[in-house]
Amino acid sequence: MPKNSAAATERRAPERALWLLGPAMVAGVAYLDPGNVASNMTAGAAFGYLLVWVVVLGNVMAWLIQYLSAKLGIVTGESLPQVLGRRIQRPWLRRAYWLQAELVAMATDVAEVIGGAVALHLLFGIPLVWGGAITGVVSLALLLVQTRRGARAFETVLIGLLVIIAIGFSAGLFFAPPDAARVVGGLVPRFEDSTSVLLAASILGATIMPHAIYAHSALARDRFAPPAADAPRARAGVSASARPSSPLAPADLETARGISTPRLLRATRWDVTIALAVAGTVNLAILLLAAANLAGVDGTDSLEGAYTALRDGLGPLVATMFAVGLLASGLASTSVGAYAGAEIMHGLLHARVPLVARRLVTLVPALVILALGVDPTLALVLSQVVLSFGIPFALVPLVVLTRRADVLGVYRNRALTTAAGVAASVFLIGLNTVLLWLVFTGG
Repeated sequence: MPKNSAAATERRAPERALWLLGPAMVAGVAYLDPGNVASNMTAGAAFGYLLVWVVVLGNVMAWLIQYLSAKLGIVTGESLPQVLGRRIQRPWLRRAYWLQAELVAMATDVAEVIGGAVALHLLFGIPLVWGGAITGVVSLALLLVQTRRGARAFETVLIGLLVIIAIGFSAGLFFAPPDAARVVGGLVPRFEDSTSVLLAASILGATIMPHAIYAHSALARDRFAPPAADAPRARAGVSASARPSSPLAPADLETARGISTPRLLRATRWDVTIALAVAGTVNLAILLLAAANLAGVDGTDSLEGAYTALRDGLGPLVATMFAVGLLASGLASTSVGAYAGAEIMHGLLHARVPLVARRLVTLVPALVILALGVDPTLALVLSQVVLSFGIPFALVPLVVLTRRADVLGVYRNRALTTAAGVAASVFLIGLNTVLLWLVFTGG
């Protein structure tokens, strides 16, 4: 074992498994963005407990998908966009793939910036456009933590925001718990009409987010980069995603890290389990809060209306905590979204864009929507549907790559894992096909 790797391992020994946790927690922030809040609140207010099963199913599929993404980053030392950028030989095809991924990332940013703007308006009366700008600036500051202080510091900040999100969105259930029998009834898969299908696609788009698939592989890569590879990144003050694509063989990468790959993968399974247990519980809490307290209440088809209904029905404390959770959600998730967008561009186009410039470009669509007076909640829900259509383009390549021995070697997927990934892909693509048919036929 190289001397520097042995020393690094010795320094980490007291923390052991705890030191290995974190990337999934950051990726998990993407599962609690304002788009999730809007989709789950709207579903609960409009259909009560009907779509509980969608939230649960989405979280189960998300566990598998996020683990595969992290495994790809750990074993190869590359992100999913990097692997695809090397393997897609035709420039026009690589650019086309980048374009759809970039549009998905921008749709994500729209949801997150709008959510932060709405939260600032509810808490402090700040106009939506200015609230969106403030959200963008704060997210840039969080990204600078990642580039200047490294992956661990970035994780610490976002995990703190994750705690605030969990408390803010779950507190209302302690004041007005849902009907347990109806919750169990909501686990039976069914729809009522095309609107319920639209909301189901929105929930899944918000739960299984394409940019989270791209980001998690990069987060795992950055977090477990060999010390020698990580030092130049830290000194330069740039993201690890800006490193040239020169992957090491899995065995050489393991030696350089000084930590066995099986140990990292075991820790990653725990990391993903904890992160998605938190995210799934909070997402379910949001839907149940709306189902138990907002069903049939006028005006609850918007975040502002839901806030007002919570304030009138459960008191200002619950409503304020909800708004604080929404603000933390927007600030944290837009940082992860911008990180994913930068990784997508670098991995697929081999291009590096200054962080500030990229943040400004992706901020513009959200600010335009806010300036035009488009209903923020409608924009949030529709953005999640856009995300749902981007899922197959991230998920199918992920399943294909992680089953290949020439990519992951002995760590390639087992047949059962691949079958589960294929089943998830078929289900999601099928749901989107049905959604399209219903939208265009008016069914």
